[in-house]
Amino acid sequence: MLEGKVALVTGAGRGIGRAVAKALAREGAFVVINYNGSKERAESLAAEIGQSGRAAVYGCDVSDFESCGKMIGDIIGRYGRLDILVNNAGITRDGLVMKMREEDFDAVIAINLKGAFNTIRHASRYLLKQRSGSIVNVSSVSGVSGNAGQANYSASKAGVIGLTKSVAKELASRGITCNAIAPGLIETEMTDAMPQSAKKALQEQIPLQRMGSVDDVAELVVFLASEYASYITGQVICVDGGISM
Repeated sequence: MLEGKVALVTGAGRGIGRAVAKALAREGAFVVINYNGSKERAESLAAEIGQSGRAAVYGCDVSDFESCGKMIGDIIGRYGRLDILVNNAGITRDGLVMKMREEDFDAVIAINLKGAFNTIRHASRYLLKQRSGSIVNVSSVSGVSGNAGQANYSASKAGVIGLTKSVAKELASRGITCNAIAPGLIETEMTDAMPQSAKKALQEQIPLQRMGSVDDVAELVVFLASEYASYITGQVICVDGGISM
């Protein structure tokens, strides 16, 4: 489905990003695994993908504008093109707004929102020259509906939605699509650390009465990056068991 395509997945060392990288590689894409924290995780994933596909790792803090420019330039220089950009890198620094530290607000905005801007800003000129490409931004249901204790995270993910729609309108005339995915409660290392009572309470609010898997998100990314979604742009698709209805 994606043979000959080059994909960049930010924050791909674990969780949703890891599943997305594996799914894209399974469909034939060459995947650049971006990491900032753990090089070991990224290299482990690349080795796993290498058993049946192709991948490389690239360390870069997506909140750094110049570093993102170098990363995109290096990818184009080394592999000749970039077809798929998945902005998945994200962090949380939860807390009630009345107690939230300024540095916690700034850090979340810098990674989650500005990081997506940085990669899109630098990749867009290459995509425009190609007259093709797919951008998929990972938002959150917290950005759709808001969430108590996550003013910074919700603001960053709502910003990603606005960024997605604006970019979709700017790039559509050159055949480039830009969409957002808004996951709900997904089973990851982050949710594994939650108390069972808290997870149970959250699941009871979900119409499907269960948590989602990282593969639920990854398969949607594959679809949006494929030719099957060539007439879909500027959309926000919730993968949340119906909780945002």
